Amino acid sequence: MIEKIVKFISEAQFLKSKKREWRRLAGVEHPESVADHVCCTAQIWYILAKMEWADVGKVVSMLIWHDIGETRIGDIDKLWARYLLEKDSAEKNAVKEQFEGLPRADEMMKELEEYKKRETLEWSIAKDADYLECAFQAKKYYQIGHISTKNWIENVWVALKTESAKKLREQMCKDDTMRWEWLKKITKD
Repeated sequence: MIEKIVKFISEAQFLKSKKREWRRLAGVEHPESVADHVCCTAQIWYILAKMEWADVGKVVSMLIWHDIGETRIGDIDKLWARYLLEKDSAEKNAVKEQFEGLPRADEMMKELEEYKKRETLEWSIAKDADYLECAFQAKKYYQIGHISTKNWIENVWVALKTESAKKLREQMCKDDTMRWEWLKKITKD
């Protein structure tokens, strides 16, 4: 089992080099990695879970793994996925192979499948966090001149389920997320 875990961790490291592909369609030359996305999504999920009084521990580990299949199939843009008839099946098969031999693999697979269904508050929060992270990143790209990313910011609005996620997205749209003046205050020594 230890050998399998080491191989799994080694493969998971490739998420650092897998780029978020839809950004390339928006003209972003050097988009963030899938690992960057997963890290920020987990942070947003934690905050949303606290805001919604949800069970933080219930799904945080699954959120960390929600894009693990992308080490094998890549980050497939929604436009590209429209034409890939077996995208969901391919991702499920990749993850099943990746989890095989890991401790409690069946449980991990079941939880990941529940994430896709969004049937509980915790899973709704997890998916909202995924969408919010994409919206925040799209806004940053928009603010530096990639105007086609505005579409993603607008589209995410209808997908959000929780009130907390909707409030965060609403405030994000009002704020200039590239400005940090509030951190630059001169302090008296």
